[in-house]
Amino acid sequence: MATLLTTDVDNPFNGTTVDTTLDDLQQAVAGGGLIELIYLPDSKIMVVDEEGLLKWLPINREASLLAQRPIVGDVVIANQDEID
Repeated sequence: MATLLTTDVDNPFNGTTVDTTLDDLQQAVAGGGLIELIYLPDSKIMVVDEEGLLKWLPINREASLLAQRPIVGDVVIANQDEID
């Protein structure tokens, strides 16, 4: 299971778990659209909306700190071995 990090820290779904199938990851971060994987330290992967910047999604401060670069939209964090 992976963890959802939303742009709104008060969102009741922030921090909830998400299945790691392709369909579930796409629904969680891109509404079923294209996703991109960002490799993080400690064998973690961040799943983001590939078109997030084009969609003008809001900055995700927590995800940006983890990735050490600007990240927009909701993301999923998982261990590399969890991604199907």
